[in-house]
Amino acid sequence: MKISSVVLVAFVMLVAACQTEKPGHDITIKGRVTYPQEGTITITEIRTDSIKPFEDTIQLHFDHTFSKKIRIQEPGFYRISFYKRQYVSIILDKNDLDITADANDPDGFFEVKGSPDQDLVANLQQMVNAAQESEAAKQIGSEFEKASKAGNEVRMQELQMEYQEKIMNVVYDSASRIVAKAPLSLGLIRILQNSGAFDKDRYFPLYLQTAERFRAEWPTNAYAKGFVSYVDRLKKTAIGQPAPEISLPDPSGKLVTLSSYRGKYVLVDFWAKWCGPCRQENPNVVKAWKEFKGDRFDILGVSLDRVREDWVNAIQEDGLGWTQVSDLKYFQSQPVSDYNIEGIPFSVLVDPNGIIVAKNLRGAELRRKLLEVLNKKS
Repeated sequence: MKISSVVLVAFVMLVAACQTEKPGHDITIKGRVTYPQEGTITITEIRTDSIKPFEDTIQLHFDHTFSKKIRIQEPGFYRISFYKRQYVSIILDKNDLDITADANDPDGFFEVKGSPDQDLVANLQQMVNAAQESEAAKQIGSEFEKASKAGNEVRMQELQMEYQEKIMNVVYDSASRIVAKAPLSLGLIRILQNSGAFDKDRYFPLYLQTAERFRAEWPTNAYAKGFVSYVDRLKKTAIGQPAPEISLPDPSGKLVTLSSYRGKYVLVDFWAKWCGPCRQENPNVVKAWKEFKGDRFDILGVSLDRVREDWVNAIQEDGLGWTQVSDLKYFQSQPVSDYNIEGIPFSVLVDPNGIIVAKNLRGAELRRKLLEVLNKKS
């Protein structure tokens, strides 16, 4: 069964899975690579702990085939590197694998046989493709194109929300139910932790459920323990949890704390001058601030800039009238760790009691949520 690289980016791979951990054993990796010459293939284990990763080489024969038996100690993530730094990411477990790859294909085509989870990958692919090619999706796309040509940004934002809610959320809701019932495998870790396929806030119960399964059934696997720790960190800033304190200086050097905003809703907006998407979103944040600012709502901007002049100039350029703070430590700033920030723009909406009630609200979605919590009419 062939799997496109696009889907492998969206869902990555649920390959070579098993229900229970087993001691070290031998598996065979074989296949064929479309390759301009004979050469050597390198297989490397990908680890995040201090244990030295497994690494071995496989000779590619004149007919572009390869085969080698290797011994693995536990299920793990591996990378098979081909010609000119091209590689295939796989998961090795108890199953022998048969890999076909085209090292000359700019789209990075490859297929993997021998994995009981491969049908699941294909089903997820078909679900997403069907949703994106549906008449409803095409209709929204057509309306979006018209709004774009007319320069109607409000309508464009409304259509983006409609596409997310009526098309993508529906298909991912269905996909999440499939993933929830799937046997435990490292593929589940890859799809939930690394692929970006699922919204971590919307599907946090799925993350929590999967982590508890790994905690109970795979207690010694290094990758499973890493995933459990990852979800434990997410839980600290999940919706419904107290917002971690922020205590940083404003441009004048005065220390500002998030707790000083108690009694009102506050949007904590993480951004930076160098962040293009942040700068593009700033006009929407400015619009929301002008409409809703007052005794019950405010914004606290947290910059991940490194240079004070860049930060201050961007505040002026974008007309950000609310309080801004930064320690100019980039992603080493303490709130980045406290809020599990993996990229910006990133925001959390905190209620008057200091509880996180929403995350990553943008455009029309931000306005709609503020109307809701502030009990205002549109």
